Amino acid sequence: MTFGRTLLAQEKKQEKGADDDLASARAAKVPNVSKAKKPLKVLLLGGTGFIGPHIVAHSIARGHAVTLFNRGKTHPELFPDLEKLRGDRDGKLDALKGRKWDAVVDTSGYVPRIVKMSADLLAPEVKQYVFISSISVYPDDVKPGANEETPVQELKEPGSEEVRKHYGALKALCEKTVEQSMPGRATTIRPGLIVGPGDPTDRYTYWPVRIDRGGEALAPGTGDDPVQYVDARDLAAFVVNVIENGTMGVYNATGPEKQLPMKTMLESSRKASASPATLTWVPEPFLEEHKVSAWEDMPVWTGKEAGFSQIDCKKAIGKGLKFRSADETARDTLAWWKTLPEERRAKVRAGLSPDREKEVLAAWKAKKA
Repeated sequence: MTFGRTLLAQEKKQEKGADDDLASARAAKVPNVSKAKKPLKVLLLGGTGFIGPHIVAHSIARGHAVTLFNRGKTHPELFPDLEKLRGDRDGKLDALKGRKWDAVVDTSGYVPRIVKMSADLLAPEVKQYVFISSISVYPDDVKPGANEETPVQELKEPGSEEVRKHYGALKALCEKTVEQSMPGRATTIRPGLIVGPGDPTDRYTYWPVRIDRGGEALAPGTGDDPVQYVDARDLAAFVVNVIENGTMGVYNATGPEKQLPMKTMLESSRKASASPATLTWVPEPFLEEHKVSAWEDMPVWTGKEAGFSQIDCKKAIGKGLKFRSADETARDTLAWWKTLPEERRAKVRAGLSPDREKEVLAAWKAKKA
C-alpha cells in the first residue's frame, strides 16, 4: 500500500458518484455553538464537497460571513443564502479581484501552479491563507511519531502535475507555495482520514455499516493495531478556531488524542448497532496471503504501515484541536447512513464485498481446522 496514492485513488474513484451525492453534502449541520466575539469575513475555495460544508456550517454558527468561490458544478443548490462567486482555480479568478477577506480556506488545492494563482492574487487582500493539506505529504515508510518537523516527500518528476501519481509530493509543494506567497500568514493543516456524516467515500463508514448488518464480520490484525482519523466536524471546528485566533504554522490534524486500538474503534460501531455482528480477527500475514489489503479492503486499518496511524498531533491539540468520542462518531455516521436513499445504500463504496468477506472467513476457518 502507498498511503497517499491509495487515499487519492479512492477519492477520485468516487468523485463522479460523490458529485451526485447531494445527501452527503447536506449532512453538514449548523452546530449549537456560541457566537465568536468578532465576526469575520471568510472565503472558501470550493466549499461544497465533504469537508467544505462542515467548515461553512461551523463558520455560520460562529457568526462569520462566508463567501464561496467555485465553478458552480458540485451541489450549487447548497447554502442559498451565501454569497457565491463563480470561476475556476485554473486561471479564471476575476471574481476574486478587488475583494477583501479576513481569511481564505483552500480545501481544493492539489497542483502548486494553480494554488500559486489564488495565493498570489489574494495575498494583498487577505490576512490569512488556510491550506488544507494531508498527512500524505509524509513518505510511505514514515515512522510512528511523525510530527510537523518530519521531512516530507519531494517531487521526483519536477514540473509534473500528475496528482494521482504524486499526490503527497504535490501537496507538500502546495504548502510551500502558499507560504512563499504569504510568508508568515499561512496556516497548513494536514488531516489524516476524514470521517463522519457526509463522507462520500465510505472508508470509515464501512465499519459501522458492516457491523450493523450483523452476522460474522472479518476484523483485520490483532485488535491492538492503532488507527487514526478525524471527524469532519472536529476538523471544521479547528479550521474556524485557527482563523479566529490568527494561528499560523503547520499542524497535523488527526486523532484521537490518545492512541485508539482497532478493537476499540470496532466496539464503538457495535455499540451503535441494535444487532451488531460478531468479530473474527484474522492475522495480517493470512490476509496478505489471500490478497486482502490494508486500507483498501480493510478501511482505516493500515497494517504494517503503522506510521500513518501514529502521527503526532500534539501541536494542533495545543492550539485547540478537540475530538469527540469514537462512540459519537460511529453512532452519528450510522444514523446518517440510514437516512440515505436506498440506491445509495445498496453498495458500500469501500471495503470487502459480502461475498469476498465470506470467502476469506471460510479460508481462515479451514486453516484453523
